[in-house]
Amino acid sequence: MRIKMSAGFFVRRLGVAFSVLAFGVLSVSTAGCASKTDEGSSSEATGTTGTSFDEWRKTVYQEAESGIWIVDGDTPVDSIEKLQAFYEKHVQQGALIVDNNNGVDSKWNYTQKMNITYCVSSSSFGSDYDAVVQAIGDATGHWESVANVRFVHDASQDDSCNARNKKVVFDVRQVYSGQYLARAFFPNNRRSARNVLIDSSSFGDTSPYTLAGILTHELGHTLGFRHEHTRPESGTCFEDDNWRELTPYDSDSVMHYPQCNGTNQGDLVITSLDAEGAAELYGAP
Repeated sequence: MRIKMSAGFFVRRLGVAFSVLAFGVLSVSTAGCASKTDEGSSSEATGTTGTSFDEWRKTVYQEAESGIWIVDGDTPVDSIEKLQAFYEKHVQQGALIVDNNNGVDSKWNYTQKMNITYCVSSSSFGSDYDAVVQAIGDATGHWESVANVRFVHDASQDDSCNARNKKVVFDVRQVYSGQYLARAFFPNNRRSARNVLIDSSSFGDTSPYTLAGILTHELGHTLGFRHEHTRPESGTCFEDDNWRELTPYDSDSVMHYPQCNGTNQGDLVITSLDAEGAAELYGAP
């Protein structure tokens, strides 16, 4: 099914993992339709999600003709036993989720998390510079209010704010790709890839998203948080399994794309579960 959005998201990988927020038309698989139920097959176990197998199964799309369930957007499951196994492995344990590769979380250590420095390119933003400084200040403040982290704008580096500047942890610059609204990085990326790039289209009409909301999403990635919709509960937009659960699934999460069965209809804001997950990873503010 093709969904036209005034603003949407998609993920690219250019050797490193990062997020982008894009305009345009995106293609996603349908999900979330009510499914058939089989008598005698049920599970009362809910794990940390608070969702039983029967409750979750009703949210999984089931083909009317074949009876096959579709999980992860396009993966067929042809028996109730296999669907139960999928639930127990991927759903029952709950997630805000953190990027995790080979058992190692992508996160800042105790020293790094209290001094995440950045610059804002004065030359690339021009007359929009003050608006960007304000918006990213609001976005960093949102995360600092729920987790023990500290972002620091080093304005002394704004005149030389680029990917080669090693006096800051990351740089914030404007680009003119037209392919996304903004993109970010994970803590384990090398310095040259630690950028928050804001496309010029972000300064147009991005309603209902504000620039601060867009940057709140992107700064979630800079703390290591993955897209919530890669979890099986979303039913679509699966990316990969390189993550670890922090909280139960949250379709309202600031890290969840609206067009991927997300339920947030307004600006991108941190939810109570997002706050719990951030505090779980970095400690309470």
